[in-house]
Amino acid sequence: MAYHFYLDGVELPVTPPSLKLRVKNQNETISLIHEGEVNFLKAPGLTEIQFDALFPQASYPFARNESQVSYYLSLLERLKTGKRPFRFLVSRVTPQGMLLFDTNLLVSLEEYQVKEDAQELGMDVEASISLKRYQSYGTRTVQPVKKAKSIRISAAKREEGTPPSYSAHTVKAGDCLWNLAKQYLGDGRRYNEIYELNRDIVQNPNLIYVGQELKLPER
Repeated sequence: MAYHFYLDGVELPVTPPSLKLRVKNQNETISLIHEGEVNFLKAPGLTEIQFDALFPQASYPFARNESQVSYYLSLLERLKTGKRPFRFLVSRVTPQGMLLFDTNLLVSLEEYQVKEDAQELGMDVEASISLKRYQSYGTRTVQPVKKAKSIRISAAKREEGTPPSYSAHTVKAGDCLWNLAKQYLGDGRRYNEIYELNRDIVQNPNLIYVGQELKLPER
């Protein structure tokens, strides 16, 4: 089984040897007189993710690309200081190129440590990366609005019998609908539009196959 790791749409050059996800709850246990211990169930805590990534300076046959170490260090610094969440994606693919399942989370970069060791790593650099799942929040303000007069807008209808035009993409190893939506539509969150357009051949949005011809909606 092959693994593909992505940080904000950038694939790591070398698959990390291990991945640790800590999924915790915030339940509270208290003791009641005559009742003993009881457990109050609360909303789950934020998932924590840890892994080590190797950034090679030399060209290796097992590395997926040849970007320099400085490129990935700049990426980590941008994600750390950018004050915005980003997409963390791990896809598991069979040797035949079939996507088995993926880990797809919106996260923040909490911490990273860079290790350089001339004896152990040579010119390469290793980074220990800690992520945390991002949960959006905010307050909503409702303002009363006056009822506006309705305006009829006439839209030009497509001539009957003329099918809509779509662009197409042939699925290759490591593809997933989230990355295709980000690549072609500019926003990975629009992956469901691609899924809805291809429901005749895609039964599960997390399961696409190498060689499938997918229709893509307009950007």
